[in-house]
Amino acid sequence: MPSSQQLTILGSTGSIGQSTLDVVRRHPGRYRIAALCAHRQIDLLFEQCLEFRPRYAVLGERVLAEALALRLGAANLDTEVRHGAAALEEMAALPEADAVMAAIVGAAGLPSALAAARAGKKILLANKEALVMAGPVFMRAVREHGARLLPIDSEHNAIFQALPPDFDGDLLKKGVRRLLLTASGGPFRTWSRADLEKVTPQQAVAHPRWSMGKKISVDSATLMNKGLEVIEAHWLFNAPASMIEVVVHPQSIIHSLVEYADGSLLAQLGNPDMRTPIAHALAHPERIDSGVAALDLFQLARLDFEAPDKERFPCLALAFRALELGGNAPALLNAANEIAVEAFLEGKIGFTEIARVVAATLAADSLIAGAPLESLDEVLAADTAARRFAAEWIARLEKRERMF
Repeated sequence: MPSSQQLTILGSTGSIGQSTLDVVRRHPGRYRIAALCAHRQIDLLFEQCLEFRPRYAVLGERVLAEALALRLGAANLDTEVRHGAAALEEMAALPEADAVMAAIVGAAGLPSALAAARAGKKILLANKEALVMAGPVFMRAVREHGARLLPIDSEHNAIFQALPPDFDGDLLKKGVRRLLLTASGGPFRTWSRADLEKVTPQQAVAHPRWSMGKKISVDSATLMNKGLEVIEAHWLFNAPASMIEVVVHPQSIIHSLVEYADGSLLAQLGNPDMRTPIAHALAHPERIDSGVAALDLFQLARLDFEAPDKERFPCLALAFRALELGGNAPALLNAANEIAVEAFLEGKIGFTEIARVVAATLAADSLIAGAPLESLDEVLAADTAARRFAAEWIARLEKRERMF
C-alpha cells in the first residue's frame, strides 16, 4: 500500500466534502486529514473533527471558531482552530498537505484554490469558478508552480479518463476531434417556454438525478451549469469552443465522451454518484473502492441523447458567448449568474429572468466584456463590478414590476 497522503478539504461540510470524507473513511491508513475547512456548519464540522482528528479546522467567523475550539478542547482534541479567508489560503498551502480538495462553492473558493496552485499542490478541483472566473490567472499559477490539477466534476473527470494517459495539452496531436459534455437537461428539459416563465424556486432545486445544493441545482435547471463546465473544459483540456459540444443525456449514465479522428467515441459510464470521480482523483493513477455500486448494464432500459435547446435555455448560449469573448467575460457571466440565482431563490425575479440579467451584464458598456485579465485583483474587480451591475438591474426590474 502507498504511504498515507495528507489531505486538506476546503468545504468539508458541503456535499463534495462529505463525499470525499466518505471515500477517505473506506481507506483507513491510506489518507490522513490535515485540515477541514467550513463556513458556518459548526455542528457537522465538530463531528468531522471527532472522527478524522485533523491538525487544523477553519470556520468563516471568529465567534464560531471560538465556540468550536471550546467544544474540541472539552473533547480532548488538540485540533487548532482558525477563522477567516486568510486561514483558508493558509490551509490550502500547508507544507504537510499532499493534496487539496477545492470544494468551496462560488467565487468565495477562488483565493484558496489559487493559493493551492501557487503552493504546487495536487489539486482536486471541484470549484469550477477558479477556472471560469480566473482561467488565465489560475492556469498560469498551475504551470509556473508545478501544481497537479485533477478535475472532480463528473463530466470533466470522465473526459480526463477518456483521454490518453500521456495527454499533454495538445488535443490535435493526440487525435482528438471533439469533447462531448453530457447534461441531464435538468427538471424542465421538456417544458415549453411559457411554462418556464412560471417555474418556482422549489421546482428548480429538485434535480431529477443528482443531489446538489440549491445554487448548483438552479444552474443545472437553466443549463448555466453546463455552460460553466464548457468554459472549465476549455481551460482544463486546452480546447477551443469549436471542439466542445454539449449533449443532453437524461439518464446521466454516460458522464462525457471524447471523439477521436478515427471515428471512435470513448465514454466513461457509471451510476450518478460524485464519490466515483473523487475516488479516481484521490488515488490517480491507481483505482480504489469508492463505495459506489457497479453499474448494472442489464438494468439499463435505454440511453437517450438530444441536442440542447439554446433558445429555451439561453444561459448555455451565453456561456459559449463569454468563452468566445474571453478575458473578463466569463468572470462577468459567473458573477451576474450568482446574483441572479440568489434573487430568483429569494423570489425577486422569475426563472427566465436569470438569463436576462446575465445577458444584460455581458452587454453592459461599462463592464467591457472581453477585457484582458492579468491578476487576481483584476478578476475580483470584474467580479465586484458585475455583481453591482446585476444587483442594480434586478432592483430596477423589481421597481418596474411594482409600478405595474
